[in-house]
Amino acid sequence: TYLCVCLSPPLKMACGFCSLRPTLTSLFSSSHALALAPTPHWRSSSLRVSRALSATTLPISSSSSSFFTWDDVFEIGRKESASPQNASSDLTGFLEKIDRCNRGSEKLVEFIPFVIEEQIVGYIHKGFTEYLREFHDTFTFSKNGCVGGDYVTLSLMFEKPEDRTRAVADVIKILGDKGILPGIRNELYPVKPSFNAPAVFSLERAAAPYFGLKGYGVHMNGYVERDGQKSLWIGKRSLTKSTYPGMLDHLVAGGLPHGISCGDNLVKECDEEAGISKVIADRAIPVGAVSYMDIDQYCFKRDVLFCYDLKLPEDFVPINQDGEVESFKLIPVAQVANVIRETSFFKANCSLVIIDFLFRHGFIRPESSGYLDLYRSLRNGDCS
Repeated sequence: TYLCVCLSPPLKMACGFCSLRPTLTSLFSSSHALALAPTPHWRSSSLRVSRALSATTLPISSSSSSFFTWDDVFEIGRKESASPQNASSDLTGFLEKIDRCNRGSEKLVEFIPFVIEEQIVGYIHKGFTEYLREFHDTFTFSKNGCVGGDYVTLSLMFEKPEDRTRAVADVIKILGDKGILPGIRNELYPVKPSFNAPAVFSLERAAAPYFGLKGYGVHMNGYVERDGQKSLWIGKRSLTKSTYPGMLDHLVAGGLPHGISCGDNLVKECDEEAGISKVIADRAIPVGAVSYMDIDQYCFKRDVLFCYDLKLPEDFVPINQDGEVESFKLIPVAQVANVIRETSFFKANCSLVIIDFLFRHGFIRPESSGYLDLYRSLRNGDCS
């Protein structure tokens, strides 16, 4: 998720305890939420108006995701989808999906910084810190430091990244066993202040939102062009998935684990999720990134999704290899646009990546009211 706002300013360590630079006072003050997430004042009033979804629209909640079928998808998709102009005619439904990924900015004041090696690497909800206080040998809490704010760090006894990884992993296991941290995946994510910075330690993927870490992923639009018409391969997630079961998804997408590049991760995901060979996957073109900041109770997702386009052979048929996708369908892009605009069938962050595709492939046009507002909203967060 990008308005280039630095969320990871350097901190100054002194005397074995954290002493923060005076220049960071505003960040830790009661008004620091404004520094974290600029108010989207640039949105036009026409796009701020809430739009009633059609009677066939399902709630965003993943609990209702299994109650729609491919027939529902195609029925909604065919409505007014004959041309790119129709995808561009009403942008409000698209903005609603972007807003869904950027909830809770008013709750930023409920979070405090998570500091490692003189840098802010995340944000932790004050309520969640109460669970961490039990592990005083691992976590250290600063109260009303020189900048007038609290923050969380790790004990100074953990000097090396691998030591921090092991110590925090022990805590995560206990919290997972207690049901405080659900959905443990045994997959490590790097903890770092920005994409190109070295990792200061690694953390269980399921715990990352509870520590407000920067998260990175790769999402690929796999499309086919036939008789001048572009169609996207869309997946329907398995009903056994722990997150967003039964919802629509990209042909290929995945988080970026520790120790793998975006390109290599994409090739791996292409094979696992769609049976795409490395020869074909290597043709995927990196086309930019989208970002968002989403707060839901104790979870703070600060995600950046690297976007790829892959033009596939007309006779290509995806075959899922890892059991995470129930089925695939090839759908005209204009119909996909309708489904995003009119329903909540798609996994939330997939909508952002497809809306970006609509811009780049001419399905959303500059003549549309709110064009630039919608474009900017796709990059709502820290771009580092």
